[in-house]
Amino acid sequence: MKEKTFVITGASSGIGEALALHYAARGENLVLAARSKEDLERVAKDCEKAGGKAIAVPTDVGDPEACRALVDAAMDKFGSIDVFINNAGISMRAMFRDITDLTLFERVMKINYLGSVYCTHYALPHLIASKGLLVAVSSLTGKTGVPSRTGYAASKHAMQGFFDSLRIELMEIGVDVLVASPGFVDSGIRTRALGI
Repeated sequence: MKEKTFVITGASSGIGEALALHYAARGENLVLAARSKEDLERVAKDCEKAGGKAIAVPTDVGDPEACRALVDAAMDKFGSIDVFINNAGISMRAMFRDITDLTLFERVMKINYLGSVYCTHYALPHLIASKGLLVAVSSLTGKTGVPSRTGYAASKHAMQGFFDSLRIELMEIGVDVLVASPGFVDSGIRTRALGI
């Protein structure tokens, strides 16, 4: 079997880094995306040491053109995309009654929901060609509300609805869609949560 090509957003830490290292140990091709070039390059080196082939592509998933460039880099380097993992995300932690800056909601929605939409839009033709797998790393918070997570829960609910609907659309085409909804994970995302 040929190595598969995995694109992983949010690959510079937490769940994304763990996934990258897991697939690297299997000898897969990895396209790693996140905003931090330095952290991405560290993860890419660790993936190479683990047995995979990896490239680091600094990407802000909130920018549609950056998402297009990420997909282009994957195709230029490896010629196909077999699995696209939408893992990039930011958190928000504040009681709604205490929030004074409503732009926090736009920022969370742009990364957690629209970032996945943008990346998926550009990756989809290549996933259709490879009969690949589209993955969305959501959250249990995408299934039920949680106090102090109004913006985060809303963004993950949107993500869940988008990928559940897309799964039905793609069923006859041969592209699988998987939504993973982890509970609380010690990934560091909470330490960087947007606040009041």
